[in-house]
Amino acid sequence: MVDIAEFKQNLGLSEVPVELEKLIYFQNTISSFENYSQGFGVLIDSKSGLKSWSDDESFLNSMLPFAQANGSGSFYAIWNNATDQPLNKMPVVVFGDEGGVHIVAENSVQFLHLLTFDTEISVDFDEAYFYRDEEDYEESPDLNEYLRWMKGDYGLSQIEEPDVLIQNAQARYKESFDQWFGQYFTDH
Repeated sequence: MVDIAEFKQNLGLSEVPVELEKLIYFQNTISSFENYSQGFGVLIDSKSGLKSWSDDESFLNSMLPFAQANGSGSFYAIWNNATDQPLNKMPVVVFGDEGGVHIVAENSVQFLHLLTFDTEISVDFDEAYFYRDEEDYEESPDLNEYLRWMKGDYGLSQIEEPDVLIQNAQARYKESFDQWFGQYFTDH
């Protein structure tokens, strides 16, 4: 269970994007960690994963880790790209447990839509992508509740091609993110 007050305090925020607040409520009351999208769960993160990339304060203050991305240590963060946009309009980044850092969504709603695919994200040095082997796929127990919630709150159905959404986010933010990230970490 994620305490929203503790979640906000951990990130140093007085408020979090409404989409994340609603997702935390969903995770706490309707489903449970990893039961609505494989390998995913909102969590309170100490930024220890980020510190393995850089301990520069500017870097750490610009990245807001908020969720586990898969079962092996990858995680998601909101990139505060120093624009005047609210946090829910800022891009979401995945940090791979074995390397690779990639923009995966243009904003919070697009990110929530990715989760409807119900498969852990794969992250390597060159790309982040979703792959599902239909023969081995087992639907998460609470996926249907998540899909109902997404349809009711955002009018979105289950995503069929998540990689198209990632490619669009990359087209919009990859160049600026890579340039910004390169000042803190050059071996990516």
